[in-house]
This record gives sequence, C-alpha cells and structure tokens, in this order.
Amino acid sequence: MHSVKRVRQSSEALEAKKQREKSKIKEYLTLTEDVFVRKKRQDWSKDAFELTQRLLQLNPEFYTIWNYRRNILLNGIFPQRRAISDALISPLSHTGAKCNSTPEEINGLLSNELTLTTTALKANPKVYWIWNHRRWCLGNVPDGPDSDSGPTFGWKKTKWDRELFVVEKMLDADARNFHAWNYRRHVLAGMPVSRSELSELAYTTRKIEASFSNFSAWHQRSKIYTSLWDAGDLDATKSREEEFELVRNALYTDPDDQSAWIYHRWLIGSGQNLELLRREIAVIEELLEEQPDSKWCMESLVHYKRLLLRNHSPSQPQCLRDNCLQLLYQLEQLDPARKHRYQQLEIDCHFISFHVLQSSFSGFL
Repeated sequence: MHSVKRVRQSSEALEAKKQREKSKIKEYLTLTEDVFVRKKRQDWSKDAFELTQRLLQLNPEFYTIWNYRRNILLNGIFPQRRAISDALISPLSHTGAKCNSTPEEINGLLSNELTLTTTALKANPKVYWIWNHRRWCLGNVPDGPDSDSGPTFGWKKTKWDRELFVVEKMLDADARNFHAWNYRRHVLAGMPVSRSELSELAYTTRKIEASFSNFSAWHQRSKIYTSLWDAGDLDATKSREEEFELVRNALYTDPDDQSAWIYHRWLIGSGQNLELLRREIAVIEELLEEQPDSKWCMESLVHYKRLLLRNHSPSQPQCLRDNCLQLLYQLEQLDPARKHRYQQLEIDCHFISFHVLQSSFSGFL
C-alpha cells in the first residue's frame, strides 16, 4: 500500500514462508494425484466426490475435475434415474445401484452444487468451467414433486427464478462481465415460466443509462429487439427511431467509446435505407465538427459513405470517394498502429468508386 513502509523480512522468516509454500504445493500435488487415480479407475464414490471439492476449492479452473465431479454425480449418486430407465427396458438386467437418490435428494444435492459454484464465482467470476458446471446443475434440476394433476415444476421454477436473481447480483458487482451476460441469456431462454422480453429490455436500459460503455448490455439489447421485431411484437420503425435517440445521446456523451458506435452500426445494418443513411451521416459529421479528433466519428463516416457508394450509386462518386480517402489519411496519422488497415480501406474505396463509375457509363451506352 502507498505510504506504508515496507518491512524487511529476516532470512528465517523468508525461509519459513518458503517452507509453507512448499508444503502447500506438496499437498496440492498429492491431492491431484489421488483424484486422478480415482478417476482412472472410475471411482464414483462419495469419498471421491468430496476430494474433487477440495481440489476445486484450491484450483477452480481445473476443468477435468469438474467433468469428473459430474460423472460421479451421474454414475454414483444419481443412478436412480438410470436404474429406473434400465428396469423399464429390461427388468431382468437391472441389478440395482449402490446409491439410489430420490428426486428430493437430487434436488438437494444440486442445490449444494449451486451454492458451491456461487462461492467459487465470488472469488473467480470469469472462470468458464464454474459457469459451465452451474449450467449443467440447472439443467438437471428435477421438475418438482408431482401432484394429482401432474408435474408442478416447483423445484425447477424456484431454481431458475433464483438464478436470475443471482446473475443480477453478479452484474451489479460487474456490469460488463460477459460470462454473466451469457449465463443470463441461458437462464432467460430456459425458464419454465418465460420472462417478458420487454422486462429484459427495461433491464438493459437501466444498465446502459448507468454506463454507456456497457457493450454487453448493448449486445443484449440488440438480441431482444431482433426477437421482438421478428415475432412482430413491436413496431420496428418506431422502436428503431427511439433507439437512434438513445444511441445519439451515448455518442455525444462519450464519442471515443466504441460500444455505442458498434450498436449504431447494427441499427444502420447493410445501409439499404438511403434516407436513414444520409441522415445519420449528417449527424456524425456534426459531431465530428465538435470532436475533430474523434477516431470513431471518422471510422463511422468512412463505413457509412462506403455503404452509400456500394448500395446507392450516388451522382458524384469521386467526391464521396475523395472524402473517404481524406478521412482515412487522417486516421493513419491519428492511429498509426492500424495504418495498414486504413490503407486497405483506401484500396476498397477506389475499387467501389470504379465500379460505380463503370455502371454509370454502361447506362449511357
């Protein structure tokens, strides 16, 4: 820490620390070897299960051990599912399992697994294997205690609803954790009782208004709108215009942040709408006057003017091409690390304008 004087450790203290570290390493390697031996001989016992927990608490990124842990659950602790299935297919071949878990027990065991991964995620929120195990647990939750009227989905609904709460807490801690956003999409897609997409749209609005640079929230928003528009549940023209208002606020607030620019490109799409394309080019040119060194303003203008050249055969293609080339030259000076990329875009501009001119001349012949 700053302003705290560093205390020089004695050689005895350093040696003691070194010995402690050696002891921890030896313990870890011994535990790892034990677990791998058990895995090789297909030990599905509860003892093996407990050892995997100890090892994963030391190293949560050990994906092989997560896989082994799931195999223990499937082959040693959850066998009643398989036993019932086997008995239905061939009653004579069914020998019974050593550990027959009831649906209530399976639900309880998976609750413990979810608690285990919650603890792990608090310390390691971006480890793929923990999120992967959590997905697996959620997917294996039994429907719930049956009633006279049939399945109630009580356990499953409770677990999936709680997952949405948990992932929201994770995103409160780190609003841009893409692992949590991906998991959120998984939960929303699999909930026994679907959540309104408009509710999710409101959620992304809150996250974006809290931080315009939240790329994951913009990405989630694009997926929701795509789904709503494809299903015909929302007026595409009206809602798209409202989105342009939101994204313009973001662009003017922080023109150097790429998140809103990428979302803006998604809204524009392939640039088939000439009126929309010209309007947004004018908006960005106005912003560039205020922010003359904005890399993203220049890049976006080049992108949209290339769409104009490619899709709409403007009357003065050379003028549009020259404007793109001027912007690309400025970008080379401003961002020399990407100089070759901009030079390739210059070649592309020449190529597009040549074909536009060639098409124009062909029309006169």
